[in-house]
Order: sequence, then structure tokens, then C-alpha cells
Amino acid sequence: MSDAKVNPSGLTDDEAQEFHEIFTKSAIVYVGVAVVAHVLVWSWRPWFPGVDGYTTSALDTVQHIASFLV
Repeated sequence: MSDAKVNPSGLTDDEAQEFHEIFTKSAIVYVGVAVVAHVLVWSWRPWFPGVDGYTTSALDTVQHIASFLV
């Protein structure tokens, strides 16, 4: 019989740490892809209207919002 402690999940501590590492890296990659996709979609068609409606670029919208903060 193995001396490794088995957790309620059925994994040993080493297996659980390995699974956690893979899960964490996968989650980071998933979020990174989602951020890139959102930036690309925002630059293509911003979902908040700018000063002149939806025809302005994302940079124009950010500059317009920043003008209120300064």
C-alpha cells in the first residue's frame, strides 16, 4: 500500500499540486486570450458610444473621458 496521503478528491498531495499548477496556467492563458479578444473587438467596434456616437475610435473615447478627469 502507498504511504502517500490521499485527499477527499482522490488525489495525492503531489498530484493535487501538479493539477493546481496546470489549472492555474490554463486559467492565465484563458484570461489573456479573452483580454486580447476584447481589445481587438473594442478597437473594431467600441461598445460605448463616443462623442460623435459609435463612429469614433476607442482612443478618441478615452481622450474624451480623460478630458473630464483633468
